[in-house]
Amino acid sequence: MEKIRVLIAKPGLDGHDRGALVIAQAMRDHGMEVIYTGLRQSPLQIANAAIQEDVDIIGLSSLSGAHNTLFPKVIEELKKRDAGDIPVIAGGVIPNEDIPFLIEKGIKRIFTSGSSTEEMAIYIKQLIRLEESAEPPKKIAHIGIAVHNIEESLTFYKSALGLIAEGMEEVAEEGVKVAFLKIGETRIELLEPLHDNSPIKKFLDKKGEGIHHIALEVDDIHSRLNQLKIKGIQLINEEAKIGAHNSQIAFIHPKAAHGVLFELCQHAEGSGE
Repeated sequence: MEKIRVLIAKPGLDGHDRGALVIAQAMRDHGMEVIYTGLRQSPLQIANAAIQEDVDIIGLSSLSGAHNTLFPKVIEELKKRDAGDIPVIAGGVIPNEDIPFLIEKGIKRIFTSGSSTEEMAIYIKQLIRLEESAEPPKKIAHIGIAVHNIEESLTFYKSALGLIAEGMEEVAEEGVKVAFLKIGETRIELLEPLHDNSPIKKFLDKKGEGIHHIALEVDDIHSRLNQLKIKGIQLINEEAKIGAHNSQIAFIHPKAAHGVLFELCQHAEGSGE
């Protein structure tokens, strides 16, 4: 297995690098290859160095208080050079109130004063190794469509489209009645609310009938959720729960997926899905 390559950089006019040097040595002690760019690097220099050195991850350090300006600029320079897939983490003297802003701008993780180098090394290994080993979703398991009344809706899907319903069931935990219609290797899932507190009822009240979510089939939902959490992806469900056909499901927040509600779905063995 190739060593993880880490770029440690000090953006801006900060003239103190003792902490950065300690981190660099600690990452080497954990078996990583470390490139240290030195003091007073511009965001452009850091981005170029990361690309030229073909690093797996960038670690930024700042004690000057200019992190809210400099860190996002590094992200911007990477994106300009089609290198936005290189993850960036950061540390230094960073107030807790600044962390949400930096995360929103693309920094994967902030290690504040007092964080251990051991914690950082473990995080880097998890982030990079999970990214390398992650298998993409197998297929679209189904497309969820919110309807006021399943029985009335089935008339269209059966008569007009010629699809065959595979049965109906209630998922009490979600407050919905569902019906599946097979189409090729995937399915259409009709969702009818069981009561006024159902998420589907709220969706219908706000947007009316229509596509509610896209479900992606995965082999190991727990590993997938762990990977997404490490990457800082916002989730609605941080742990899997039971869905229709006794499958395990979890939802990714639409804010993390450009307005699309994605469901991760691991079917129960022998379910025939």
